[in-house]
Amino acid sequence: MATKNKKENLKGMKKDELVKKLAQLREDARVIRFKAKGSKSKNVKEVATLRKQIARILTEINSKK
Repeated sequence: MATKNKKENLKGMKKDELVKKLAQLREDARVIRFKAKGSKSKNVKEVATLRKQIARILTEINSKK
């Protein structure tokens, strides 16, 4: 049910807002990946969740073209 709210939230955003959020999520994913190389992560699903959010945003951006 939480994903439904996220999708509705993304549909209400403008394209430039989506691009900014996409850049932030990609940066977060990059930081987490580098942290994972150095030590064990406490939240192993965090990267997968970020990747799914990035995919949702990309889908929304492409549907607005």
